[in-house]
Amino acid sequence: MLRKVVLLVAVVALFAAVGTTVSRTARIEGAEVTLLEVGDIAPEFKLFGVDYRYHRLECYEDAKAVAVIFHCNHCPISQGNRQALVDLAEEFEGHSVQILAINPNPAEKVAADGFPQMREVAEETGYTFPYLYDETQLTAAAYGARRTDHVFVLGPADDDGNRRIEHIGPIDNRGQEPRYTAMALHSILRDEEIEHKEVEAFGCTIKYRNDDERQDRGVEFP
Repeated sequence: MLRKVVLLVAVVALFAAVGTTVSRTARIEGAEVTLLEVGDIAPEFKLFGVDYRYHRLECYEDAKAVAVIFHCNHCPISQGNRQALVDLAEEFEGHSVQILAINPNPAEKVAADGFPQMREVAEETGYTFPYLYDETQLTAAAYGARRTDHVFVLGPADDDGNRRIEHIGPIDNRGQEPRYTAMALHSILRDEEIEHKEVEAFGCTIKYRNDDERQDRGVEFP
């Protein structure tokens, strides 16, 4: 009897482990990516921006909160969010918040998402925050970003310089309240609990290269 109980517990534990693994990965546009969760440490990155400078999370160590927003040019949802991003940056200007927009779509997949087009959009729309090009898609894959726009709100840096993900979701409720990103940022600034920690993002799928395309470029996802 004892052996049956032990076996049953082992089987349950195995299925639980498998279920956890499955729930934290997703196949998106031919690529399998690991999905980060609230509470995970935010991956560092080094990306080139439309200001012709490289940007890293550690560049903004003094900011109490950072909003990492996977955004692009061509997606209608991203286009509809352009003014919302400008307004968000204006709302939190001078409040220890850093907005970072990252385009994860390579130009050979979507011509409208190329770097020259990024510069045009940033200039025409009036982006006052860095707009960065994730040409290798390694940053998007490290975060498990699935759509544009997909937001990861990060809390304060700890003594080791690491930040934890405090909120994952869309900019807002399809152009309406609640404004999830703004709410999460305000909560962090006030040292309050975030009401909506994770909300399903909506928008265009990120155009990940498939396994063969990444292999040709010598890129291996985490």
